[in-house]
Amino acid sequence: MKRMKVWSGLVLCIIAFLSYYMFFARFIPTRDVPWVPFALFAVAAWLLISGWRQARRKILASIGVVLGFLVIGLFTYLVTVFSRDLPVAAAAPRVGQKAPDFALPDTQGRPVSLSQTLAGSNGVLLVFYRGYW
Repeated sequence: MKRMKVWSGLVLCIIAFLSYYMFFARFIPTRDVPWVPFALFAVAAWLLISGWRQARRKILASIGVVLGFLVIGLFTYLVTVFSRDLPVAAAAPRVGQKAPDFALPDTQGRPVSLSQTLAGSNGVLLVFYRGYW
């Protein structure tokens, strides 16, 4: 049973890593802050460390611990640093630049354009939502 803690911790690390990309990344509460995989990683780290302390064969246990913590480190890097880079949109308007004209339906379904709204008022406030709901 003592040897199994290290390998159970390693398997749990792999499960936590894969579960995020296969399941939890689909939902906003677990995609933006991956708390479920991090909770699984905390349990896995406990299993790895306590299993290493109790292991008689430290070399094999050390290999399992290193692999487990490499998986945890890779996951942390991927969800914090690598996934936050947004692609640059070449055609997107810059700050202070005039917004391109567009038309959208109003509450009655009639099309309303930006230029039409600007002609009848002093200004227009455009609010862009992230669009995940």
